[in-house]
Amino acid sequence: MSRNALSDTTKTSSSTLRRSRSRLLAGVFTLALAGGVVGGVVLPEIVTPAEAQLSTNQPASTFSFADIVEKVSPAVVSVKVKKDEDEVASNDDEPGMQNVPPQIERFMRRFGLGPNGQGGPDAGPRRGGPGHGRVVGQGSGFFISADGYVVTNNHVVDGASEVDVTLTDGKSYTAKVVGTDPRTDVALLKVDGKGDFPWVKLAETAPRVGDWVVAVGNPFGLGGTVTAGIVSARGRDIGSGPYDDFLQIDAPINRGNSGGPTFGLNGEVIGVNTAIVSPSGGNVGIAFAIPSETVSQVVEALKSGGQVARGYVGVQIQPVSDEVAEAMDLKDAQGALVAQVQPGTPGEKAGLKPGDIVTAIDGETIKDSREMSREIARKKPGVTVKLSVLRDGKSITVPVTLEQLPTDVASNDARKGADQEQNNRDVPRLGLSLAPAKGVAGAGDLGVVITEVDPNGPAAERGLKAGDVILDVAGKPVMKPSDVRDGLAAAKKDNRKAVLLRVKSEQGTRFVAISLGDNRG
Repeated sequence: MSRNALSDTTKTSSSTLRRSRSRLLAGVFTLALAGGVVGGVVLPEIVTPAEAQLSTNQPASTFSFADIVEKVSPAVVSVKVKKDEDEVASNDDEPGMQNVPPQIERFMRRFGLGPNGQGGPDAGPRRGGPGHGRVVGQGSGFFISADGYVVTNNHVVDGASEVDVTLTDGKSYTAKVVGTDPRTDVALLKVDGKGDFPWVKLAETAPRVGDWVVAVGNPFGLGGTVTAGIVSARGRDIGSGPYDDFLQIDAPINRGNSGGPTFGLNGEVIGVNTAIVSPSGGNVGIAFAIPSETVSQVVEALKSGGQVARGYVGVQIQPVSDEVAEAMDLKDAQGALVAQVQPGTPGEKAGLKPGDIVTAIDGETIKDSREMSREIARKKPGVTVKLSVLRDGKSITVPVTLEQLPTDVASNDARKGADQEQNNRDVPRLGLSLAPAKGVAGAGDLGVVITEVDPNGPAAERGLKAGDVILDVAGKPVMKPSDVRDGLAAAKKDNRKAVLLRVKSEQGTRFVAISLGDNRG
């Protein structure tokens, strides 16, 4: 054997040895991923993102969202709205995002953006004198059909005098607002003049907690920005409206992402980004999206009539607290407690009474008052539903023929967090939810019963609890929640530093002083 041949053989052997060692290490690493025993330690089974969600031949080490992003991005648009300045009280994007750190502000100015993430060097391009200018705002949206229907948030286009959408290729089109639904914060736009827009599909099945998601949108007006994360939770109630049922995701969402889509790994839209929790003014990993199921229902209604027709019972309802359950000798604290029946409504016609507890709708169990509100709202006016009701310890069935939700109820601002089925009983300034005592079993005929207490509110700090009954405010008797609000407002108007509440509880009747400096509403 020649020296060169030996050298080649040695190189080959060394190369083979290195490959063998690599295969050995890879085998150990694969064992750790797939689950097994290494060094006497039992390893749990770990499934890679690619194995769990994405049909691909790529190894886990090269897992990427690039294929999905390339597929769906052309359907995502930037939404620019123009509003008359005197109609704009505040920026119409995610709350809690008013303050932008100086370094971020400098970064955005490089892109011609204002400190609030909108166009222009300041708050946005304005024309004319004070009070007569135009405010330009930015949001996101996405096509759901080739003929130009676009979904976004209601709060993005609310009050807009002009709406434009810009595609990823830079082309811009004027869009008209087909209809909006403030109660779910969904809006439907239409772009005319073309029939082959790229579009994406709304998912028909809900994602699981832990599923990977990809968000695409227009944060701070930058356009075409992609972030990724997982579904953190489902069924979130964030107090934005009576039908809250949000997905919580941890994909970074910021101002301008409102109305943009969140995708599953199959490229279908699982939700529409609408709000964030932001105590710092920036993304902290808690964002909320409207589920695709809700969006689909609203979009179909807006397409057909420009508005959403919802069923209406006409009762004030509240959760069944532990105290109420105990007072009524109930096994479980669930269902919706009827506090009051409005005269002339379907509820009165059907024979519902204060003190009734609705436990199911058409045989489907409901856990609380908000779930009842959502389920009734999903029904169409004219439909007869069968309510399973607990009355005086007995279970009965009450058929109710639903009517159209009245305009004066439907037009209220859903983003104030007031449940219209509960007739806006919340008193945010004290951190309390209230209901007339005479409508709550065991609370008596006088005063207003406390149904819920914010543990961080001023009322909780003064020792008020669910089940307590407020008899009077500043010496004046109260019979309904609005009486409490009026009493607080009157005391504040008189420049009083504190107001006395006379409260009845299990320990007896006492006065509770509430400092008006604690009034945080």
